[in-house]
Amino acid sequence: MIRVDQVWLARRRLDMRAGIDTLLGRVVETFGEARPHQAYLFANRPATRMKVLVHDGIGIWLAARRLHQGRFIWPQGDATATLTRQQFDALVLGLPWERLGDGGIIRVL
Repeated sequence: MIRVDQVWLARRRLDMRAGIDTLLGRVVETFGEARPHQAYLFANRPATRMKVLVHDGIGIWLAARRLHQGRFIWPQGDATATLTRQQFDALVLGLPWERLGDGGIIRVL
């Protein structure tokens, strides 16, 4: 599998027609650079679709995820955020990842 050491979330929404080159440009624009073994997450405006760009040190991988019911829990604004592995796993399932604390404990904000 592809090694991912850190997961970054871009809060600014993305047109899902964007391909790998456009998305790589957005990563450099938003995060300053595309680092090896890091994943960059983007969602569309209604947060029903997500694209993940991963730089594996040699090339670029692009994956897409779509929810048929519900939405991804996506923060507002143009800032960025880092996610833990547990938060990423919750996000791709459409769960409230922002409430996960250490050890998978769910806390009320």
